[in-house]
Formats: sequence, C-alpha cells, structure tokens
Amino acid sequence: MKYIDEFRSKELVLELARQIKKISKKEIRLMEVCGGHTMSIQKFGIPSLLPNNIKLVSGPGCPVCVSDRKYIDQAIAYSRLSDVIITTYGDLIRVPGSTSSLDVEKANGADVRIVYSVLDALKIAKENSDKKIIFLGIGFETTAPSSAVGIINAHAQGIKNFFLFSSHKIMPPAMGALIDEGVKIDGYIAPGHVSTITGSGIYKDIPEKYNLGVVISGFEPVDLLRSIFMLVKQIESEDHNVEIEYSRVVRAEGNKKAQKMLDEVFELRDDWWRGLGVLPASGMKIRDKYKAYDAEIMIPVEVEKTKEEKGCICGEILKGLKNPKDCKLFGKACNPNDPVGACMVSHEGACNAYYRFNR
Repeated sequence: MKYIDEFRSKELVLELARQIKKISKKEIRLMEVCGGHTMSIQKFGIPSLLPNNIKLVSGPGCPVCVSDRKYIDQAIAYSRLSDVIITTYGDLIRVPGSTSSLDVEKANGADVRIVYSVLDALKIAKENSDKKIIFLGIGFETTAPSSAVGIINAHAQGIKNFFLFSSHKIMPPAMGALIDEGVKIDGYIAPGHVSTITGSGIYKDIPEKYNLGVVISGFEPVDLLRSIFMLVKQIESEDHNVEIEYSRVVRAEGNKKAQKMLDEVFELRDDWWRGLGVLPASGMKIRDKYKAYDAEIMIPVEVEKTKEEKGCICGEILKGLKNPKDCKLFGKACNPNDPVGACMVSHEGACNAYYRFNR
C-alpha cells in the first residue's frame, strides 16, 4: 500500500476486525503508549470493532501529561523574569501549574512565544541579544533530537543567550515500570514516531524480561487493527517478540544520525513521571560539555511550592488503571477550554481524545 486512503479502506478494516475475532480466544488487555495512537484509536472508533474479550487502554504516551507539574511551575517562574523570553510548542502553554499557566503569564505581560521548531527559538535569540531565550524541551525520543540540534547549532554559531529547559524522557523505563507495578498488560502497541528515531531494539527487554509482545504501529485504522491482530497472534501462540507493523517508516536500526545527536548532547538521569513517580535513567539531562546552554544550571530561579489539583485522576489514567470517563471532573469542571489537568490540555492526552471523540 502506498497511499493514505488505502490505510483507511473500509474493506481492509472490516476484514482485519473479522480476523481478530476469529483467532482471539483469551481475555486480552493491550496498552498503547503513544498519544497519537490514543487520539487515532478514539477518532476511528477502533474499540467498537473489537470483540468484548479485547480491551484497549491508554498508557503514559503523552509527554506533556507525564511531565512534573514542578516543571511547569519552574517554566512559569522563568517567564516572570524581566530578561527572559520563553519559547515553547503550543500544547504546553495552557498546561496548568500550581497557581498559574504560561497562557495566564503571557496575558499578564510575560514574553511567552509559541514556536514551531527550535530553530525559531534560535532566531529569536539572535534578534534579542539582551534577553535570555529559554526553549522548553519536552517530549520523548521523537522531539529530543531537535532540542539537541538547537544546542549544537547554538554552540557552533556562538549564540550565548539560548538555553534549554529539558523535560525530555525515554519510553522503555515507563513500559517496564507499569508491569513491575502489577498493571495488567498483555501486550504493547508501541509508538511509531519514537521508534522511527530509536529503532525496535529499545523494546527487546519487554518480551525477554516480561514475556510480553510489542508491535510498533502506524496511526491509521488499518495500521492499528493490523497491529492488534499481530499482538493477538503472539498472545494466542505464546510467542512474544518485537514486531514492526509501521514498516513504511520504522527500521530496526532507527535513525542513526538522530541517535548520534542525542548521545552527543544528552545523558540519562532519573526523572519523575506523573502516576509513576521517579523512574531510574528515564530522563534526558544536558551533558556537562553543553552545560552553558542548560537553563537549570545557568538561570537559577525561585519556584513556588508545587500543588496538585484535587480530584484529578490523570496519574491513574496514564497507568491504564482508569479511563477519563471515570473522573468526576471529566467534561464538567475539566474540559479543553478550561482544563484542570494536563491530560485534558494536550491533543495527545487521553482526556482530550475521549472528550473529542468518546463522550
């Protein structure tokens, strides 16, 4: 298949659904750990095509959702400094901190700018030499290479007023932590875009250590159903391994150039995940070689005491223990126009996906 409409073929979708029902005998609980998959699954009504014994649950696949509220509070504190310009992707600007958000700070006069790439932030740094430009680096292995490019380019061009505030994370530690905590998972629908960078090897511990299958999936209905079919076959035959359904994009070796840039700029550190707490070697820290571009080191700031919102169950949703409609705030006190928690803000968040497509 070459074209996108082929991956939305009604005939292929119905045939895959039929094949899944034909071979599926066991009670199966599959988790997607990609916010893009969560959105596609709800948008295309994938659960309605599956037999009752197969349940899909959302995991910690939204980088904005899993990030520490303290990170948002610190970004807000930076925005209040008179000599700072905050640059960020759009979905972060409305995430609630303990008492404010970047959107509110911008309305109150802070210089907060939405950018479409880290290169936009570098351009702003060149044009505002009297200001400190902080780029909010958030995301998994998909977006971290672009942050690395920003630092490498700033270093090469002698731009000294550009800084990265990193909340970048890697996916495998969270996938393992969920199983270690006893969350019921029979197989993983693995993220397509992350895997484009990393390759499939990062998931090898899941079948080897936990005896669970992993299938790297694309984002269209045929992709998702074919991935589910592949996982069901693994589960029914008890032959668990890592497979690539999204082969038109993902290669086993991944993107070597991007991996090299990541290794050049970042090293792993322990990091906090919403719902899971601190996970060893799950976050990306800027190496000492580039510490002059590390906002945490170079721009100390006093941050208010972090407070979590009462009633929000985002952490339990990210662990697959509950779904958004289990939350008493969902669609009432919490909605995309007035979000209480991060899971409702980002288009990759489960609450946002359910609100738009599965209320």
